Amino acid sequence: MALEPGGILHIAHLARLHLLEDDAERYAGELSAILAFIEQMNAVDTGGVTPMAHPFEMTQPLRADIVTEQDRREEYQANAPAVRDGLYVVPKVIE
Repeated sequence: MALEPGGILHIAHLARLHLLEDDAERYAGELSAILAFIEQMNAVDTGGVTPMAHPFEMTQPLRADIVTEQDRREEYQANAPAVRDGLYVVPKVIE
């Protein structure tokens, strides 16, 4: 699938990207090469290949889900200008 510079400029406009017309020709060639490579990959017969998330049959070792930090909220909030019910109070930003 070959892209034309006009199509590249249209795509850039839709994506709200500022693209110079001089660069459109180069991007058209580069994107066309990428799309040609994707078409080449799609042509490969993968009918007998089992979908997998990882090529190796192994499980991820997981650590125990235990609390390792102590609760230091009071210490952290001691320097805050305003705290209410354990939460930081900040000025309203949106009107």
